Amino acid sequence: MTAEWSPDGWRAKPILQTPEYPDAKALENAEDRLSGYPPLVFAGEARRLSAQLAGVAEGKAFLLQGGDCAESFAEFHPDNIRDTFRVLLQMAVVLTFGGGRPVVKVGRLAGQFAKPRSADTEIIGGVELPSYRGDMINGMGFSAAERAPDPERMVQAYNQSAATLNLLRAFAQGGYADLNQVHSWNLDFVASGTPAAKYADLADRIDETLSFMAACGLTSETTAQIRETDFYTSHEALLLGYEQAMTRVDSTTGDWYDTSAHMLWAGDRTRQADGAHIEFMRGIGNPLGIKAGPTLPADDLLRLIDILNPDNIPGRITVISRMGADQVAEKLPTLVQAVEREGRKIVWCCDPMHGNTVKAGNGYKTRPFESVLNEVRGFFAVHKAEGTHAGGIHVELTGQNVTECTGGAQDVTEENLADRYHTHCDPRLNASQSLELAFLVAEALKSERDQQNGSGKQAAAE
Repeated sequence: MTAEWSPDGWRAKPILQTPEYPDAKALENAEDRLSGYPPLVFAGEARRLSAQLAGVAEGKAFLLQGGDCAESFAEFHPDNIRDTFRVLLQMAVVLTFGGGRPVVKVGRLAGQFAKPRSADTEIIGGVELPSYRGDMINGMGFSAAERAPDPERMVQAYNQSAATLNLLRAFAQGGYADLNQVHSWNLDFVASGTPAAKYADLADRIDETLSFMAACGLTSETTAQIRETDFYTSHEALLLGYEQAMTRVDSTTGDWYDTSAHMLWAGDRTRQADGAHIEFMRGIGNPLGIKAGPTLPADDLLRLIDILNPDNIPGRITVISRMGADQVAEKLPTLVQAVEREGRKIVWCCDPMHGNTVKAGNGYKTRPFESVLNEVRGFFAVHKAEGTHAGGIHVELTGQNVTECTGGAQDVTEENLADRYHTHCDPRLNASQSLELAFLVAEALKSERDQQNGSGKQAAAE
């Protein structure tokens, strides 16, 4: 795979969604400095994630990928990192119990600073300036100075990612992720007035299981798996100069790895088979994602999978479906059927956020929570009909009590959006909505498990 590949080979390919830096020398200087900085993650960690994703591809585990739409410099605070990590842990406990299988936890954290845009520029009051592309590239303020791409922002993004990863590792291994503690948070959520009785029933069953485990001697003190967890990072590989600078040869295997994150993905706007982003990604050993929107033909998806995973290694590729609630039933089956027909071993993951963005009457960009739920329901229905595995969900969320997506148990209305609308880019689910989604998926996983167990028992009887 890497014999005819080099980290800078993408520079000879056509590229989209890349900023035009006014000072080429300053850009080169920043990239050179980054190439000498320590790795943010290690190749062995990326290989461990690949192995766990192979289990997801085989239906033996489930992928939970979530976090900020776009991280920001202004909101960089340990409490924000903690709260997002916490809600992901809460969701994972619910999903683990509902599905009866391990949950692979991957955050959109410690590197998700760059965002694709639908237009290179925007016009406000007759003034045209470059679009905001994320804090790694330029600023949100609408001025020529703020919107000018600044390569020093890559260095700041690296430093913030390093600090975020340091805190995440401490949380994951230092006792904050203790299963009993996370479950107590979920009990608080259920007690807060969530209307569905099935949530309380699931929480009670988890409580009984933990009590049984403790009676058998499996406690936080005796079992590391109860007090610690694996947690990985991911982001869209959009700003390729930064990604190249973070790409190193693994001393153990001799393979190239992008050490900016454990997992990288190509977005729906940058997945051209002959483009720069796919050229870069095909040579790195990290597990990779491909965003698949409603305009992606099945043949193009197969070509991308073959370019990025010519040896058909399970766990290497995750296809992240983002069809929209109104198109998932029509568009997804064709892709699933093609991949199954050709025998490609991939993880199927559902992004129910990006295809369900609307503009509210008051001008705020939002996502109706019911549309998010409906796309997830449709995703599971397609895989049930095709006899394939619904392998994961990919969600933009925050642990903060924001009002960015309408609906949910808190009944956020369009009028409420202005109350706590803090996102730097796209609307995110708040903690309550994220947990509601987790309980819905847990029920779907439990139904899938019961169906499989029933089929197995029937086959044994025959």
